[in-house]
This record gives sequence, C-alpha cells and structure tokens, in this order.
Amino acid sequence: MSQDFARLGVPAPLCDHLAGLGITTPTPIQAATLPDSLAGRDVLGRGRTGSGKSYAFLLPMVARLMSSGRRRTPKRPRALILAPTRELVGQLETALAPLAQIAGLRTMTIFGGVGQNPQVRALSAGVDVVVACPGRLEDLMGQGHISLDNIEITILDEADHMADLGFLPGVKRIMDKTPRDGQRMLFSATLDAGVNVIVKRFLSNPVTHEADSEQSPVEAMSHHVLHVAHDAHLSVLLDLTAAPGRTVVFTRTKHRAKKLARQLNSSGVPAVELHGNLSQNARTRTMDAFHSGAAQTLVATDIAARGIHVDDVGLVIHADPPVEHKAYLHRSGRTARAGNSGTVITLMTDDQVRDVRDLTRKAGIKPTTTRVDTSHPLLLELAPGERQYAGPFVPQAPAGGQQNGSGQGGRAQGGRAQGGRGQGGRGQGGGQGGRGRQQGGGGRSGGSRAGAQRSGSGRSDGQRSGSGRSGSQRSGSGRSGGQRSGSTVRYSSSSGGAAAFSAGSRAGRGR
Repeated sequence: MSQDFARLGVPAPLCDHLAGLGITTPTPIQAATLPDSLAGRDVLGRGRTGSGKSYAFLLPMVARLMSSGRRRTPKRPRALILAPTRELVGQLETALAPLAQIAGLRTMTIFGGVGQNPQVRALSAGVDVVVACPGRLEDLMGQGHISLDNIEITILDEADHMADLGFLPGVKRIMDKTPRDGQRMLFSATLDAGVNVIVKRFLSNPVTHEADSEQSPVEAMSHHVLHVAHDAHLSVLLDLTAAPGRTVVFTRTKHRAKKLARQLNSSGVPAVELHGNLSQNARTRTMDAFHSGAAQTLVATDIAARGIHVDDVGLVIHADPPVEHKAYLHRSGRTARAGNSGTVITLMTDDQVRDVRDLTRKAGIKPTTTRVDTSHPLLLELAPGERQYAGPFVPQAPAGGQQNGSGQGGRAQGGRAQGGRGQGGRGQGGGQGGRGRQQGGGGRSGGSRAGAQRSGSGRSDGQRSGSGRSGSQRSGSGRSGGQRSGSTVRYSSSSGGAAAFSAGSRAGRGR
C-alpha cells in the first residue's frame, strides 16, 4: 500500500490498486487537492497537462461514493464527470474502471458519434458514475433518459478546453440541473474568463490549488526549432519519424493530417491520423493502433493536444507551427509526462520565422534554433536510433464486412466506386453529384433491416453515408473515385504487402 496516498486520506483498497500500478508518490496537484476533496470541499485545481489531474479527482470521487451509503437508481446517476472530447472520456473511464470495481460502483460513458440506444439501456439499468461529453448528455437529458437531481459530486475536467470549444453554455445548463449542495470540482490548465464564470457561478467557497502551471515550461522537455527549406520539410519529417519510438506530429488542418499520414505510410513509416472528420469507431481504432505500437506515429490536429495520454511519447513534432502559444504548450504536453523527459521540435520554413519567434516568446520557451537538412547530425541526436522503414500501417478491415479492392480501398471503375461488401448484397454509389442508387438486394448488409445498411451512426433508416438520407449513398464530395461513410475510416490491404490507409478520403485512390 502507498503510505503517501494513505496519509492524504485515500482508502486502503484504492492505495493498494495504485501501488500495483507502481504509483506510490502523489504528484504536486494530487498532494495539494486530495485532503480538501476527500473532505467534501469544492475544489478548483489548476495544473498543466500531464500533471496527474485525473487521479486528483477520481480518487476522492470514488472514496466519497463508497462512504455515502446511497444506492444507484435507474436514470439517476450519483456522480458526473464532464470532459470536452470523446478520447478524454474514454481515457477517464479506463482509469476509473478498476477503482469503481474495487468500490462496487457501476460506471458508463456518454458521447456522440455512436448510437444512443446502448447508453439509454445502461442508464435505465442504473449507474453510479457517468463520464460524458456535454452535447450527447444534453440530448439524453432532453429526451428524459437521465436526471441529474441525484448527483452527489460533479467534476469538470479540462474546463479551459471546453471553453475553447464553445461548450460552456451547455455546461451551464447541465450544471444548473445538479443539486446546489453537491460537491463540485473543476480542473483546468488555465483559468480564462469563461472558466472563471463557471467557478463563480457553481463552486461554493472553493479551495484553489495551483501546481505546475500551464505557462511554466517543463524542465524535462527540450525545445528545438529546425529551420528547413520548403523542399526539405517532408524529408526531414520522414527522417525524424523513422527513428524508433512513439512520435506525435501536429498539423493545423484535417487535410494536412490526412496528407502527411498518407505520405509517411507511402514512405514506409507506419502512421495513423486523428482529426475531427473521423467517426468514433475510427478514432478508437486509430488510438488502439498507436497505443499498441502497430503504428509508431500519430499525425493529429489539435483535437489530440488535450487530454490524450499515451505512454512513452518521446517526441512531439509541430509540422505546422500552431497559431497561438496555448496550443503550442498543450501540443507539447503530449511528451515529458509523469516525470519522463521528452523532445519538442518545431519545423519552420523561411516564411514562418517571425511567427515562430513570437509564438515561442509568448509561450515562455527559449528553443534552440538550427538550420538543417536531412544530412544534419542534429537529427540523429534529437531522434536517436537506426531509421526503420517497416512499411505502411495495415489495419484489419472493420468487423461486419470486408473491403473490395487490392490495396486501393475499393476500385473506381467508370465513375462507380465499389467497396464495403455486405453479407447480403453490395452497395454501389455512382459518382454523379456524389449520389447514386443502392443496388444488390436493396443494399442489405449483414444483419441490418431490410432495405437498410447501417454505417457508422447506428441508425438503420436507409444506408447512411455522409448525410444519412434513406436509400441514398453519398460519395465524399461528389467525386466519383471514392465512397465515404460519414467520417468512417476505410482500410484495405493486399496480399502483396502494399496497403492504403484512408480516413474519410477517396477510396478509389487509396487515400
């Protein structure tokens, strides 16, 4: 058992679990907040990403639910955790699940991008803790599937990110439905104006603790700016990502994330992409591949800059420098976590010199700037190890169907995209305006209802692809070379070892 956590008031069974994970010493934010949160005080915790905020609120929440003696009832959870992204919700649930099992608590997640029926059934059966994104939670509240009048503890995680994403109006409406006498905890990397509104309105005489401010550079993190020529940008990025170990590459736009992931894969560096165009199932498959090491590089937009924790990310590369300094700090926080060291590299072209200089100054960072090409020895120093080009990332086709094609995600023939064979027939979409007719037995697929093929959203009111209109199939943005299914990732592989990785892009060209 961890004596340090026990001295703070954490129950022995939870201390034993932490010790089994090798967690014996509280981080500064945990040591600062746990005595107050375990005592039932409202807590405002401020700490940089990677500072251990999750256990700072999960441990007291579970401990207090264990001791309150109340029973769970249908549709009326006892604790609520709000988080800005599906990925963070999933990560929190993963950390919470073993703690809840020890305490005999039932938990569930609520977020959009998936069918709501399983969430409705779980709520009807009764749960103790709900971990939710605001949007889907409000939907279920409006439909009468969940009531918050029995909430004992409410937690807002990454509150500043919720403000950045425009979620605060929804957060206020949700918080208004929770009991005023319940305990409330808010954790954030920064305390901007929007977050302060939430604090003043909903927290009662909160105890404020600040540790490892987001504005404070991490000592274990080294920052480098590599000044590259335009025509050397990709080759330098390729060299760095081909080094052993996990790397996160950040881009400004979804298009750039798709393009760079495709270029890395085609050059032999297994990479996956993460951005807002992906369905929830696609995001899950992406993160599973990165967690498992099947893909060593994650190419992401700022959707991954907050709340995503992957062990042993030693290198973060800003392929596109972010627009503002807070984004730089949040992106960089994917490395040097939990006491580990890490390296942050910003690739800078001639026309970005002034912007990068302003960016690092505002972030409080003093990077080492070096003009490099692919032969510069600094590349090997920053990303040590033999360069490996093992080949593109080749995921398995999603369950429930097989892909038609040989490494091209479905062939394009005469303006018609063929792909995603179902069990009962083949859906074929024409390339005229992106809309075509279902063919092949009414477009039935697997065990879905007659005349309907389910795709991504969980609805069965016609083959949903893009807009979800009944009986129609949309092909991307009307281009004849591809088949899009909402934002579902399409995978394909060939017996020859070549593969195409496509996330919401045209299947016909293997993108």
